[in-house]
Amino acid sequence: MPGDLLIHATSLTKTFERGGNVVQVLDDLSVDIERGAYVALMGPSGSGKSTLLNLLGGLDRPDSGSILVEGEDLTTYDDDELATWRARTVGFIFQLYNLLPVLRAVENVELPLKLFALSSKERRRRAELALDLVGLQDRMEHFPGELSGGQEQRVAIARAIVTDPAFLLADEPTGDLDPKSSAEILDLMTTLHQKLGKTILMVTHSHHAAERAQTIVHLDQGRIALGKD
Repeated sequence: MPGDLLIHATSLTKTFERGGNVVQVLDDLSVDIERGAYVALMGPSGSGKSTLLNLLGGLDRPDSGSILVEGEDLTTYDDDELATWRARTVGFIFQLYNLLPVLRAVENVELPLKLFALSSKERRRRAELALDLVGLQDRMEHFPGELSGGQEQRVAIARAIVTDPAFLLADEPTGDLDPKSSAEILDLMTTLHQKLGKTILMVTHSHHAAERAQTIVHLDQGRIALGKD
């Protein structure tokens, strides 16, 4: 249930060097995410949405500021500790699926579980359960190339939830899909949120997609834009 603070990020700054120039992508940004929340991050290109997502998911590090997730400060972790934390805490959903084409759907979903001390039988059981949850119980043995884009994204979502992570980070999850498939993926994410209680942070340019979330946070020039719904 919402009300329990999951993520507490304070005074985040992040710069990148582009063409010899230093570009400030995040500028003293602070944000709190409650457990069980469904938050959409919106804003123009370059506003810092994906950068913020990468920082909260431990894929990148801020130049300054702190990121506490369940009370753990990610900025104090070395690379190995951060990788271990990501594996057990975060489920990632990307726009382009990032499935391995040489592996069947169920094998793609099993991949994150290979970082845990589980038998091959238990890995397969959990992967099959995750695929069942996303409605692909009849496509488990198919390769990504034999699936539609919407089905590939369902496999990617199953892979993201198979470890039962503390939260899901979705970066434009419907950006490469047709309207029908997009609606189906958004329905699935609503189900994960409402029925399984998953905390979801979603970057999107789509107002239609953002309206599925409980809360919409607008970013502009690396800061949270105040005065917007």
